[in-house]
Amino acid sequence: MSGERSLEGWAPRVGDEVQLAEVIDLAFDYRGDVTVVLTHGRDLVGYVYNRNRDVTEPYLQLFDPSGTAHTLRYTEIRTIRFTGRDTAAGTSYEAWLRRKGETRPA
Repeated sequence: MSGERSLEGWAPRVGDEVQLAEVIDLAFDYRGDVTVVLTHGRDLVGYVYNRNRDVTEPYLQLFDPSGTAHTLRYTEIRTIRFTGRDTAAGTSYEAWLRRKGETRPA
């Protein structure tokens, strides 16, 4: 996918830039750890492995660095920062070609 940018380092302002549900979907697709900023002031670092907004109380689930699973309701989340290294960054075919100094076959 040409022209794709990594979300690594992005700290969206939910409400101004994007909606929370969109940020959660992006965090679910992200291949790195994120920092979930909770409404009561605590931060939780981890890897988002599941989310569901089609239930009465939408939630996301993540593993923290120790492997402990956490379930958080959307109403508990202020925003999500993309703080971990994006393990998928630069793994596209175009990035591989750039590293090899080659061009795409015709």
